[in-house]
Amino acid sequence: RKPPIDGPRWAQNLVGYYRDEQKWSAGPHLFVTPDGILTFSPLTGPGTHSPEWNSISWGVETVGEFEREPFAGPVKDNLIAALAILHAAAGLQPVPYQIGVRGMHFHKEDPVTTHKSCPGQHMVKADLVEAVQAEILRRHPGGGHAA
Repeated sequence: RKPPIDGPRWAQNLVGYYRDEQKWSAGPHLFVTPDGILTFSPLTGPGTHSPEWNSISWGVETVGEFEREPFAGPVKDNLIAALAILHAAAGLQPVPYQIGVRGMHFHKEDPVTTHKSCPGQHMVKADLVEAVQAEILRRHPGGGHAA
């Protein structure tokens, strides 16, 4: 993404990429940008985001290449918010982690993906999980989210 592309234009570019170039019938469920959180595929059905987990998990993509770029600012804040809202609404916890079963999964943890560095070294899973857990508690201090 090269500025000054705005969120709606970025979304249209991605729709074209996923549909026309990748020939996917869906995309990730959410795409997090500095400006907000874009919905791509309905949260109630499978998306296309990580081969082993397309039918069993939500796919949440972000603007950024965190192998080289720092994971900071509005994209980080929006990702934490999106993940906290999803987890709380579904009564899920980002830990404990069991591959393919429960917990927050990174793309690179999918055993059949070709994206072995995604989301990149600057997005540290333990830090993200801690931030998501803190955001869930901030939004639901009495633990009043779905069980």
